[in-house]
Amino acid sequence: MRHMHLSRSFRLRLALFGIAVLFLVVVATSSMSLRTARVDLTADRIYTLTPGTQEIVDSLRKPLNLTLYFSEHATRDLPQLRSYEQRVHEMLREIAVRAHGRIRLRVIDPVPYSDDEDAAESYGLSPASGGSNGERVFFGLVGADGSGDVPPQAIPFFDPAREAFVEYDIAKLLYELGMPTKPRLGVISSLPVEGNLVIGEPAWAVVRQLDQLADVTTLDPSDLTHIDDALKVVLLVHPKHLSDDALYAIDQYVLRGGHLVVFVDPDAEMDNAPLIDSHGIVDDHDSDLRRLFEAWGVVYDPTKVVLDRSQALTIELNGNSVAHPAMLGLGPQDLNHDDVMTASLQRVNFSTAGFFELAPDTKARMVPLVQTSDEAAVVPAQRARDAASDPASLLENYEPTHERYVLAARLRDTFRTAFPERQEKGHLANAAAPGEVVLVADTDLLSDRLWIDVQPLLGQQQLTPFANNGDFVANIVDNLGGSTALLSIRGRVNSQRPFTKVRALQAAADRKFLVKKRELENELYETQRRLAELQPVKNAATPTTPTAEQRREVEQYLQRKLAIGKELRDVQHQLNAEIDALGLRLKFINIVLVPGIVALIGLIYGWRRTRRSRRVV
Repeated sequence: MRHMHLSRSFRLRLALFGIAVLFLVVVATSSMSLRTARVDLTADRIYTLTPGTQEIVDSLRKPLNLTLYFSEHATRDLPQLRSYEQRVHEMLREIAVRAHGRIRLRVIDPVPYSDDEDAAESYGLSPASGGSNGERVFFGLVGADGSGDVPPQAIPFFDPAREAFVEYDIAKLLYELGMPTKPRLGVISSLPVEGNLVIGEPAWAVVRQLDQLADVTTLDPSDLTHIDDALKVVLLVHPKHLSDDALYAIDQYVLRGGHLVVFVDPDAEMDNAPLIDSHGIVDDHDSDLRRLFEAWGVVYDPTKVVLDRSQALTIELNGNSVAHPAMLGLGPQDLNHDDVMTASLQRVNFSTAGFFELAPDTKARMVPLVQTSDEAAVVPAQRARDAASDPASLLENYEPTHERYVLAARLRDTFRTAFPERQEKGHLANAAAPGEVVLVADTDLLSDRLWIDVQPLLGQQQLTPFANNGDFVANIVDNLGGSTALLSIRGRVNSQRPFTKVRALQAAADRKFLVKKRELENELYETQRRLAELQPVKNAATPTTPTAEQRREVEQYLQRKLAIGKELRDVQHQLNAEIDALGLRLKFINIVLVPGIVALIGLIYGWRRTRRSRRVV
């Protein structure tokens, strides 16, 4: 019996040793063979690359070096930024894994006064203030072509406000590193956007800015019969009196998958054409693309201008400051922050703009980029022109429609031709795939006066932007000028998981507070009005003293004010109680209920095994 006992003990030790060896072998094997394996268990799959990013990474032909500069020490007291850095780092690791060795990723902590800090600044990274001990915080990405043929590209700072577009920004950097030349851009315009060298008039600032982003080619609309497919983007600015051949060229360019940006205007203030030419033809300085708009299902009226008294810009006129309801300063609440074209913008200025709608029978989709507030109104364009010297007259009989009008938008559809009767060689009746056109109902936003302040400095012009009009146009070209894979990358959800139930409780309480606040303000106004009626006329000879009725009114007001204050406190206490109760429920579930269920399952399982073992014996 003793011999059998030792044998069993020896076999048990041998089995344990074998399990330990097997465990080490499995760990070593998995670390080698499953190094690139990942499982994204997040609800919104925020760590899974979109097909567009995968396509860009797969198309890389040359090795790239990516360097993430993150101030590890300076952010030890900034948990939100550190959490965001973890997401960015994980996404970069996922991209590096996808590249199969074509992307080398490094992470550097640029400590103060180091060579790494100097290198980060030399690449154009923008440090933020507010780090530990007053240190600057670097959080940017630098990408370099391994062969050195393409200049380094950088994301100056990963702003948490742009977290939804972090994948787009990284994919765009990779695309630009893999693209050796600038995209080609075509401009068709009846406005003097190129300036006039003869009289020393420079090109508009937005055009000079586009020259830095793309290879710009000017197309003459008078003899336009074809648009080269090599043009990645075409800007059509203020189309007037276009021939059928020119319209057909634009139509076919869109159907072939070209990216078109249309700027139309019911009143182009920069249009220098005579209002009445030598033949007696009247020019209202408006523009339209009626035939193509009708084929695309777009409704646009070149005789209507949008006013918005809540977003009116203040201008100087005859030495006075005047609110101009046809000149609009549209802020963050009016811009689509779910779209990469407008996500990072703060203000875009429009002037005498029109608006777009969709025809009832169209299948196209319109994604608004810029909208008015619900205080907007629509007036004839001629009235806006007549009010140029007296903008305040536009506020007379002002009746808001309580609608938000679309001033700029993406139009998405599988487009059909506006010229079905044409039978030229290569004619397309329908697009082969869904396409996109960007529509803007204003041309004045391109002019310098609406977004650039020009000041002379040391014999040169100092350009100081006061609005994001130039950034808006650059974002449009930047987005459309990339690959179709880049266009397919949309905004992602934020990795921060908000307490939606708590926010709902907060919102409900805020509504209660708002009602009480209005009640208090209305009662205060009524009491003050009543006191004013009871107040006797003052004069120097007879000083006034409060009457008994006034004292009663004041006492009643004070008592009511205290009562409303108590009700406000009760609402706040109720809110806190609901949030605290919710917190206790969550703590009970996470700390007591779930572990208790797991422990109970374990006990039941152990009890059943014990019973089974006893039966076997």
